[in-house]
Amino acid sequence: MSDPRADSARRALDGPAPDRDEAIALADTARDRPIELIHQAWQIRRARFGRRVSLCAIVPGKLGGCGEDCAFCAQSARRGGGAAKSTRTPTEQIVAAAADARRNGAARIGIVNSGRRPSEADLVAVCDAAAAIAASTPIALCASLGELTGEQARALAAAGVRRYNHNLETCRRLHPRIVTTHTFDDRLRTLAACRRAGLEVCCGGIFGVGETWADRADLALALRDEVRPRTVPINFLHPIPGTPLAGATPLRPLEALAVIALFRLLLPDADIKVAGGREAVLRDLQSWMFHAGATSAIVGDYLTTAGRAAADDLRMIADLDLELTDDLRAAPS
Repeated sequence: MSDPRADSARRALDGPAPDRDEAIALADTARDRPIELIHQAWQIRRARFGRRVSLCAIVPGKLGGCGEDCAFCAQSARRGGGAAKSTRTPTEQIVAAAADARRNGAARIGIVNSGRRPSEADLVAVCDAAAAIAASTPIALCASLGELTGEQARALAAAGVRRYNHNLETCRRLHPRIVTTHTFDDRLRTLAACRRAGLEVCCGGIFGVGETWADRADLALALRDEVRPRTVPINFLHPIPGTPLAGATPLRPLEALAVIALFRLLLPDADIKVAGGREAVLRDLQSWMFHAGATSAIVGDYLTTAGRAAADDLRMIADLDLELTDDLRAAPS
């Protein structure tokens, strides 16, 4: 086997796609020589996306009272730290959040619900919000409502939802240690239903939950080979009191950047989106995320934690001489 680290950028751009042994070798480079991999990731990012970046925002459609037991999440009613009952955000607040997101440079906004799957009332509320947003704000709409049937996925597509987020969170090996109330294959089934309904897929994971570098490579390969997402969110654990991972040590900034770089090398055509935890984990190195291979980020607040001011993100993009765009597509190979 040739050494994939000799010219990782060229191999990622020209193929063939790395097999697992080669992906593990790249993960070893990310661990041992992160700056080297970040340099390679920038070459891929520049070749596929130039200097373009995109922003998105999220708004809770339903918050709290979640019956899932995800170890990193503050919304679980099973943990004692989450609210026992869920609260639904009024449509007018969702519409206002969409208008604010657009003013802050976001190309799209995602409505995010707590819970394993949407009820009929949840689905109707999201479809109503989609119609109201379409009538008032030129912004693309995404949704993240948990597990879907094929019929529900088609209903969202018909209502104007363009993209569906449903994260694997971590690799198949580690998944049962992070959540027990749904399986890795449950997630894959929903993602397949979304693709069949014509929805673009947004699917990624969270890092700093006890995974190894090999686990990170395996998640990237599962995304590449089984999910084929348009967008890959990269979240970093920001330990929350009351959750099982409250005592976890956050990743150091350079390790977090190396995670982004690894995913860029293994998913050269995907939109790599840096999402939750970036402010706390990357700290003064936030601007490096784009040179490590990221092409987009969430702007504004998250679901249960605050983000940084949109003006700071827009200034960062301008200072880096990057081009904010609504249409982030990879250049053909």
